[in-house]
Amino acid sequence: MEQRSFRIREMQTEERPRERMQRHGSSALSHAELLAILLRTGTKDESSIHLAQRILTECGGLRRLAESQWDELTHIRGIGPAKALLLQASIELGRRVARSQLPDMVKITCPQDAASLLMEELRHLKEEHFVCLFLNTKNQVIGRQTLSIGSLNASIVHPRELFRAAIRRSSASILCAHNHPSGDPTPSPEDIALTKRLAEAGELLGIELLDHLVIGDNRYISLKETGCL
Repeated sequence: MEQRSFRIREMQTEERPRERMQRHGSSALSHAELLAILLRTGTKDESSIHLAQRILTECGGLRRLAESQWDELTHIRGIGPAKALLLQASIELGRRVARSQLPDMVKITCPQDAASLLMEELRHLKEEHFVCLFLNTKNQVIGRQTLSIGSLNASIVHPRELFRAAIRRSSASILCAHNHPSGDPTPSPEDIALTKRLAEAGELLGIELLDHLVIGDNRYISLKETGCL
């Protein structure tokens, strides 16, 4: 009975770092809590958080842990070959992130910039694809997502899905585009109505709809330039 109670307490302890991370984000966690999440489980005598604290103590801190070799890690009680590999892989990922640089981001200064970015992708498709470009405050593209694939002549996009994706990326503004499989980029009444609906939703949320392009066969029409936005 006593052993079972210990295991229940151990499980509860192991859940706390994960719950804290979900509520407050990874930056709120201590070194030991982050390490406990990686370890997932402790030993029969200690919880994952206690194991993590002991590992940091025995290694002499986080930096010494990062410098430890695989065979050194496996000599620590509670770290087997699999956990040693997991720790080393996590540390190496951290090193690579630190060395990495942000790629050059495309900047949208006019409808032609967006058309050049999307034309070859969309012009030959046999169904309507509705694509959104997510932009930062400098009008640089920070993300792209196909939000809808429709029938031969119809694509349905709900503002809820579009702006949920924009908020998730912390977008300052968005630019939408969709293709006409017929090759004729002339906007339909539905295209115009959708554009106005998206613009109104964006105004309420503080995320500007910069433009909506209709892409045909090597041609496009900007609904902003035509006065529909």
